[in-house]
Amino acid sequence: MLTGWKNAFFQGAFPWKDENSFSDLVAINNLIALKEFLDSVHIKFCLIKPYFENGEAYPLVEARELLPSFDYDAWEYTSLPGFAMVAFARPLSYFSEIFQYDILYPMQDSVKADGAFCPLESHVITSNVNTIAARLPKILQDEFRQRFKRMDASVLDYYPLLLPYLLRMDRAHVMAFDMANYFHLAGINASFPCDIDGELKRYGMRIDKFSSGDNDAYIRNRMFVYQHLMELYGFPVVAERRTASALFARKLHRMGEHFVLRVLGQSDRTITTYTHLGGNSHFPLVEKIALCRVDEDLEDAIKAIDAGGFFVDRARRVVIIRLTYQQHRFNPQNLRQDRALSVVKQEVIHPLSGAVLDDVNIVKDSTNMFLRFNDIVRGEYKGKTVYKRVEVVENTDSDENRLKFLYSWLSKHQRRITGYSDEFFDKLSSVLSEYLLAPERAERFEPVRELRQEVLARFNYIQQSRKIRLLEELRHRQLRGIHIGYQRMLEESVALLQELRFEIVNYFAQLVDTTIAHCEAMLNDRYLVKTYVACPEEKLSKAGLVIRKKYGQLVLLLDEFKAIRKTRQAA
Repeated sequence: MLTGWKNAFFQGAFPWKDENSFSDLVAINNLIALKEFLDSVHIKFCLIKPYFENGEAYPLVEARELLPSFDYDAWEYTSLPGFAMVAFARPLSYFSEIFQYDILYPMQDSVKADGAFCPLESHVITSNVNTIAARLPKILQDEFRQRFKRMDASVLDYYPLLLPYLLRMDRAHVMAFDMANYFHLAGINASFPCDIDGELKRYGMRIDKFSSGDNDAYIRNRMFVYQHLMELYGFPVVAERRTASALFARKLHRMGEHFVLRVLGQSDRTITTYTHLGGNSHFPLVEKIALCRVDEDLEDAIKAIDAGGFFVDRARRVVIIRLTYQQHRFNPQNLRQDRALSVVKQEVIHPLSGAVLDDVNIVKDSTNMFLRFNDIVRGEYKGKTVYKRVEVVENTDSDENRLKFLYSWLSKHQRRITGYSDEFFDKLSSVLSEYLLAPERAERFEPVRELRQEVLARFNYIQQSRKIRLLEELRHRQLRGIHIGYQRMLEESVALLQELRFEIVNYFAQLVDTTIAHCEAMLNDRYLVKTYVACPEEKLSKAGLVIRKKYGQLVLLLDEFKAIRKTRQAA
């Protein structure tokens, strides 16, 4: 456990001499080492320092906030640091770059080829100091000039000392190679290009949610496309700094750049990093680092963290957590087509050594998730949520607030609940039914009848989704991980559709579309059609006749669902 921010990361990859400088010269010539260096500096000055300066008033990130889909920003903590930066593993070409920035000159580039002192050295220092000072608030300019008048502000050795000033700038700073292929601070006041309109429309057309000139489709699907695109890069629909950073990372990755782009928002209090390192051909790698409180119910995780000295603050169970995400390409036939991102790795970072603990589960624990749900239903949950992106709800003291919390909770976790075990879902269903459907509470819910119906509709959506998820498995002749034959596939599918037929009173267009798509895929299976449907009846075995009969039943049920869809669309 730390006793203050100044001693954080003394024993990391870049040992500290004092609170603002390192023991050795910082010479970095690859992005992996640069990322480790940035982790050391940013965690210390942008997370740990504000935490100790604010004490219990520091707004720790809740574990659920780091799980997709991400919550919308409801609070702006203007006293906390925020920044954006990008680093390129190459020298910059000022005129040819695709973004604007104010250039800083590295000292090495002003040294003569034979290593002799260049009289321009003092002018380079003065030029860099003036460039940076001109972009600072007026009140800081004289202080900055006095402090850096003899320092080469472009070298990474002074980056910790420079960072408090960079954090006062609205725009990004830039790192790149100097002539010797070592990283230096190459620019400030950078503006990341953000063609959100073009990106949104191109992406929407690629996933067939938009079509050229179709205003109705654009109106219907714009928000879905916007949210899906942003979540691919680790954000909800957010403010300009993070939106621009996400879309610029998208652009750099498509261009094949070797880069690290990092952004910290004052709303999310989370350092988000994009890099080509370890990503795939379609998307950059996304990581998030934040100060998070470990829930008191996670006893095994707390023991492991405490034993290794990984707590930043033991009394409040505060840790530095880093999550790595994986993007999912849009698939319209996938039940969870809105799932853009999922957590693939979670690590707790040691505040002194920088070592990682990666065998603990803090953010994806289903037991903890159920306990939070139970607390909300009983009105015992302490925390905040944003209801439908517009209203901040700060407690669960009343039925109105409780229902708004439940709606937000079910909306956020519906994709996870869809894939969780039957045992988990049965417990969830039992607790929710006892609260919402008990006859003795009917009169009590009358003032909030619409809210109650919203929660029930959201739960019914999840309930139907779980059945259609099974249909998704059956389409590939899988049932709970077991390979099955055509007869079992058709029998299970017919039984599922007969159940869904009675639940379709709660009509959800996306679920009906997905059901029809999966059934059509089954019925169009070439082997199934050729072997059992097109084959003369007298040549079929007893099992083959059963398969043909079930095939016909599935066709009839599918026609019924198509008729329901047609009626609803006409209405």
